[in-house]
Amino acid sequence: MSHVAPLILTLQIDEASQNFFDQLRSRYFPPERNYLAAHLTLFHQLPPDNIAIIDCLSRIAAEQKSFKAEVGAVASIGNGVAYKIESSLLQHLHKLLQKEWSKFLIPQDKQKLWPHITIQNKVAASTAKLLLEELKGQFEPFSITATGFNLWEYLNGPWRFIQTFSFGGSET
Repeated sequence: MSHVAPLILTLQIDEASQNFFDQLRSRYFPPERNYLAAHLTLFHQLPPDNIAIIDCLSRIAAEQKSFKAEVGAVASIGNGVAYKIESSLLQHLHKLLQKEWSKFLIPQDKQKLWPHITIQNKVAASTAKLLLEELKGQFEPFSITATGFNLWEYLNGPWRFIQTFSFGGSET
């Protein structure tokens, strides 16, 4: 691993769910700022060139089975809209990783995880409010499947994909 930029860790989800959120993000995110696929960020700034990160993710992913998470609500994020994701297992995994990496986490990554997938951001609050009301009116909770971790390099805006750590075993 030879990186100088900070690393970002996201949750990998099943392809159908990823496509669903990508389509919404493509539709509602300002095009000039939409250079990322939809994602659920677990850690915002991990140190580059730390082999302990790769080793830890490899070990945990190999032991972890895919699992269901609930998309429980549509939520305001001020100047945007996100889908809230609920999973006690995801919270547990996040706490486990926080403990493993406690020595080098930034304050933001030491906080309790608020799992969400942003489909709109950096718009006027009034625009976000209209979309929120529209989506709330047609929203019904549904499940997604967590299938692994994705590690990215942050490039001052865009991200560069580094590696997927697929969960081993069958779905729980």
